[in-house]
Amino acid sequence: MPERETIWVIGASDGIGAALAQEWSNRGARLILSARTYDRLEALATGLGPEHVPLALDVSDRSSIDAAAAKIAKIGALDRIVHLAAIYDPGKIADLDAERAAQIVTTNLTGSFHIAQVGPKLLKDGGQLALCGSVAGYIGLPQGQIYSATKAGVINLAESLRAELSGQIDVRLINPGFVDTRLTQRNDFRMPAMVTPQRAARAIIDELCSKRFEVHFPRRLTWALKLLSALPYWAAMPLTNRLTK
Repeated sequence: MPERETIWVIGASDGIGAALAQEWSNRGARLILSARTYDRLEALATGLGPEHVPLALDVSDRSSIDAAAAKIAKIGALDRIVHLAAIYDPGKIADLDAERAAQIVTTNLTGSFHIAQVGPKLLKDGGQLALCGSVAGYIGLPQGQIYSATKAGVINLAESLRAELSGQIDVRLINPGFVDTRLTQRNDFRMPAMVTPQRAARAIIDELCSKRFEVHFPRRLTWALKLLSALPYWAAMPLTNRLTK
């Protein structure tokens, strides 16, 4: 029988993170569940079982992450860390409040940097660290605003980390398409190939158990965006400009 895994899920209070917690719990993992809102984490952990640990933190606050890491170190070395925490504010770049933009950068990109520094020290040798980008980071699209820019940064960060920690830590990148969560429910445009959080969670877990660096889904959307991002600007920009119409 395979050894039971201990997994830290950051951004676990709802959406994909909560669905991942449910699916991994069903598969026998022991979970440390983190997000900013302790009440939601406690309710989730209680519903899943007494062996799961709720641990509140704010990924934009390094001292909060360091305090959580000190508690986790007492539990023991982790098999996996999956970092999903992010904030999102849809709209055009010109309409976004500058302070809100800074908050998005701090949470999405700097928060991923904090986990990239702290996480490896908590993992077993050869353990897995997965950062969550987005297909929104493949190419600049209308209404992507600063969120898409931060996710492009996370993609680059994961690529760099993969090279730096080769042979030590199994670094992975998760790039979801549209998933039906409270974040995407704020969009006022048609979202193709939408999937449920439960389907996203199953896809992520299955792909993290494979050898692939990047987890991306649903493929009918992600491959189209990959192709668009691979085109030269003279070919890609007329296509992206049409999306504003």
